[in-house]
Amino acid sequence: MKNELDSRFILSVFEKIKTHGKEDQEGHILEGVRAYTDFDGYTLFLQDASVLLSFGFHNQYHFQYEKAEQVEQFEKKLQHIHANY
Repeated sequence: MKNELDSRFILSVFEKIKTHGKEDQEGHILEGVRAYTDFDGYTLFLQDASVLLSFGFHNQYHFQYEKAEQVEQFEKKLQHIHANY
């Protein structure tokens, strides 16, 4: 599994979720992916039921997950959002 995402891609997906997703008290959600920030806005989060992606300082990102397959499915969701919104 290739585990390298372009920072522009991450930021684009985050913005598309904010623009087209449904807003709730925790952020915005679109196609099962939630987008939100920490209290100061320096760290962005993209999350589904199985994976949490945090993106922040110096364009570094980190995945939290239990199985590699979950990350693969998560990345497919992000690609779908990027291509269709």
